Amino acid sequence: MAQLEEGDRAPDFALKDQNGETVKLSDYAGKKVLVYFYPKAGTPGCTKQACAVRDARADLSGLGVEAVGISPDPGGKLQQFDSKNSLGFTLLSDEDHAVAEQWGAWGEKSMFGKKYEGVIRSAFLVDEEGAIIKAFYKISPRKTVPSALTALGR
Repeated sequence: MAQLEEGDRAPDFALKDQNGETVKLSDYAGKKVLVYFYPKAGTPGCTKQACAVRDARADLSGLGVEAVGISPDPGGKLQQFDSKNSLGFTLLSDEDHAVAEQWGAWGEKSMFGKKYEGVIRSAFLVDEEGAIIKAFYKISPRKTVPSALTALGR
């Protein structure tokens, strides 16, 4: 799928969280939400990114923003990731990467010259009505939170 742009309707989803509960984007109606896609729980970059979101939760919450991380990891791995890092925000399992594809966060990547399909680290700010405020594709783990806060006028 093509990349999402400002003003596009954010594709809804229904995925299981780290506790086995089904979470939908529509559950956040009336709130802003930072939705970010990351490749694999527990890896150094993904841990830095998740911990940065955790550490910014007060700032985000003060701006009326909830955080949701999505990866292809199974629920049990997300539970461990959450517990080990005391994340305290919603992590969703997109094992078949269907949601990542809808959001344009799945595609060709390369490492050491080898091409493969995987999660394109991306972050999205979604407004209270479910429209994209800002989309950040190929964002670095360290820039996710500062970029989101800047887009929110902080």
